[in-house]
Amino acid sequence: MDAVVKDLISRKAEIQAEVDMLFQANMKFTDWNVPEANDKEAAKVILDMIQEQLDKIKTDVEAGQYDYY
Repeated sequence: MDAVVKDLISRKAEIQAEVDMLFQANMKFTDWNVPEANDKEAAKVILDMIQEQLDKIKTDVEAGQYDYY
């Protein structure tokens, strides 16, 4: 197994926890800022925003932007 893949697999839970923390923090911020917020709607918008950025990063990776990071 490639050393890079091995390293990333060993940190998979940490990476996923950080994404989850990002999502949950933004849910809390929304509840603080808009007490009457529809949480399901907020969750969908936050997920769309996260997905939009992931798609941008994926495009950047495919374009070689991170080849020599």
